[in-house]
Amino acid sequence: MGKAWKFGDNIDTDAIIPARYMNRTEPEHLAAHCMEDADPDFAGRARPGDVIIGGKNFGCGSSREHAPIAIKAAGLAAVVAESYARIFFRNALNIGLPIYECAEAVREIEAGDEVEVDPQSGVIRDRTKGTEYQARPLPPFMQDLIAAGGLVAYIRNKNRKENSGA
Repeated sequence: MGKAWKFGDNIDTDAIIPARYMNRTEPEHLAAHCMEDADPDFAGRARPGDVIIGGKNFGCGSSREHAPIAIKAAGLAAVVAESYARIFFRNALNIGLPIYECAEAVREIEAGDEVEVDPQSGVIRDRTKGTEYQARPLPPFMQDLIAAGGLVAYIRNKNRKENSGA
């Protein structure tokens, strides 16, 4: 469970991780500047387990994976948005960042609310208000990618199991 950080529509990848910080790719470096152009205080105040609440077309802009990496490295539990830019959606899953689509939750959850997301069911709970929302469920394969920590880890684990005869 964590605090909700609310952002509007069309938060692009430059707002998530500004291009001026792209000279380094270490996740810790990216996390230190996460959401800096949308909220300059975000990286210093966000805590592990917090949740980003975005609007429509979250993650639009460039195709770089650095944006979801910055969010994940900052320790955020998930992103809940009304919709995602297609490439951000895929990149987030590839690196194991839990993302959920739920317009109702986006409309009703307020900044600062205590929120938790059940990764298996996609249920989003606003503990502050005592409300629940059902996100569009992710297919089992995508849930497996997130649980494994991303596509590379998923394939590595799968190969280990196959090679060990499991």
